Amino acid sequence: MQPEHKLSFIDRLRIMRETRFGAFVPVLLALAAIWAYFGLAVPLWEYWGDADAESIRFIFLSPRNIYNLFMQSAVIATLAVGITVVLLLGDIDLSAAATAGVCAALLGVLVLAGVPSPIACLIVMAVGIIMGTAQGLLVAYIGIPSFVVTLAGLLGFQGLMQKILPTGNLNVGDPFIRGFARVLLPDALGWALAITCIVVFAWLNLRKQTQRKARGLELDSNTAVWGQIAFFSVLMLATVTTLNAYRSVPLLIVLLMAITVLVGWVTTSTPYGRSIFSVGGNPESARRVGINVKRIRVSAFAIVGLMAAIGGIFGASRFGSVSYTAFAGGSLLLESIGAAVIGGTSLFGGRGSVWNAILGALVIGSLGNGLDLSGASAADKLMFSGAILLLAVAIDAVSRSGTSER
Repeated sequence: MQPEHKLSFIDRLRIMRETRFGAFVPVLLALAAIWAYFGLAVPLWEYWGDADAESIRFIFLSPRNIYNLFMQSAVIATLAVGITVVLLLGDIDLSAAATAGVCAALLGVLVLAGVPSPIACLIVMAVGIIMGTAQGLLVAYIGIPSFVVTLAGLLGFQGLMQKILPTGNLNVGDPFIRGFARVLLPDALGWALAITCIVVFAWLNLRKQTQRKARGLELDSNTAVWGQIAFFSVLMLATVTTLNAYRSVPLLIVLLMAITVLVGWVTTSTPYGRSIFSVGGNPESARRVGINVKRIRVSAFAIVGLMAAIGGIFGASRFGSVSYTAFAGGSLLLESIGAAVIGGTSLFGGRGSVWNAILGALVIGSLGNGLDLSGASAADKLMFSGAILLLAVAIDAVSRSGTSER
């Protein structure tokens, strides 16, 4: 009789990361820790340290700040969703923020030139797709590493944005563009959407269980299935309650969630999405089973370009202006890539989820928001963000090393 093999910590980490919802655990724990620190620990510390304080001020967890946090994280999340698709292939796009800046600047110029706003939005989305496709062609068919291609794209698009905006700033006051960030759903509609999402989520999970049972596949436990449904329900209801307590559910957040659902469905429930994971896991094996690896790579960069254009539109809507520092010249690129990686998407390809990117964006946004409320400097924000990013990459590398040792 062979002695029972005891799993190491690395093996347990690898097994957890490979489960259906295991990749969400680290980012959820990170988010909970950040919210607990800035939302509870800091206010209590300030109250006990101030003899003149009359009450505890839970500013971070207030409905107003949660609303602002969601809006601040929207552009980062949009770009992170697109970047995740490329990371699934084992590639990277360093030009996403600059692409968003070019598209936002072009949007402002077109609107000021008298082009109807909806048409202007469609034009800049087409431009974003073209910019992403051009880089994808260089990566897939010429064989230039994506790091080099997109680094060149970053520099070139930064210069192009400065050409479009000689003054470095352009106000965007168009009602249609601004409406993405300003329009709020009626409270009743927000509740209706939340309940609809809960019902659909529950139906999809129960339907998947039924399909797996019919095919003789391994089933998740009933506790796990209903636990996921309960967690999602509480999350949706708490979110709508909090947003309605301050203003209401913003249209921008609804659009972001709808886009994420679409991209998530494409990447997980379609032959195209399965091809992305196959190429990211083993390009040679994917090629041998008939997958057009080059075409998949080009299309992934096109998706990043489209998401960058949408992020540019959302940014112009939220800020009411387009500036070089807000897009190409700021920290948007690093925050977007960091959100995707912190969310659990592997830099080596083959593993990740767009929903992880949304959670990663909330981690980045929560950290910055909390440090701002605490009066921390910009240097402190960069150091804390870098530490969390390094920790996320280390977890990914350790879990993969556990796979290679087996």
